[in-house]
Amino acid sequence: MRLHPEETEAGPWRHVGDDELAAIVAPLLTDGRGVLLVDGRSGSGKSTIAGRLADLFGGAAVHSDDLAWHHDAFAWDDLAREHVIEPWRRGEAVDYRPPGWVARGREGSVAVPADARVLVLEGVGAGRAALAADADAVVWVQSDRAEARERGLRRDVELGRTPEEAESFWDEWMEAEEPFLAADRPWERAHLVVRSSSEDWAPGRTTVAR
Repeated sequence: MRLHPEETEAGPWRHVGDDELAAIVAPLLTDGRGVLLVDGRSGSGKSTIAGRLADLFGGAAVHSDDLAWHHDAFAWDDLAREHVIEPWRRGEAVDYRPPGWVARGREGSVAVPADARVLVLEGVGAGRAALAADADAVVWVQSDRAEARERGLRRDVELGRTPEEAESFWDEWMEAEEPFLAADRPWERAHLVVRSSSEDWAPGRTTVAR
C-alpha cells in the first residue's frame, strides 16, 4: 500500500462480515450507545464505512463536509462538538443549520434523531485530538495514496467538475490536508483501522487490521 511518509501501514489484515464488524465495534460503546469518529484521507471511503456503521447500530451519520460548507475546511470541530455531539449526548434531537447554510440560504439541516443509538461523525480530521476526547472510539480508514486520488477525482467529475478542474481542486486541497493530518496523526489514536482498496471494498465485507 502506497502511504504518506508519516503513516505506517496497519495489519495484518482480515476480511470480516457485518456481524463480525458489529461485534468488534460494540465493546467500544457504552451500553450500545456512543459517538464514533471516522477519519481518513480524502477519497479513502470514509462515507462508506460511516454509513455501514450507522446502519449496523441503528445510528445516524453526520458528514464534516456539511458542517464545513462555506465555513472552514478544517475549523469545524467546535460546530461538531457544541451543536451535534453535546446535544445528542444530552439526549436531545439534533436539528442544526451550520453558519454557511444560514448565510447562503441552503435548505434543510444537519439532523440526528434523539433515539439514534450511535452518532457517527465522518470526515477528514474527524478523529483529531480535540474531538477524540468527546468520542467513544476513532476509526481510521487507511487508503492507498494513488487509489484515493483516483477515487476522489472520479467523484469530483461526477459532481460536475471537468477533469482539469478536478485535478486543480484535488492538488489545492492536498496542500491543506496533508500537513493537517501529518501534524495531528489521528491514526495513532484509532481503536479500529479499516483498509480501503479496490479489492477490499465490497457490500457486507470490511477489511480490518488485526
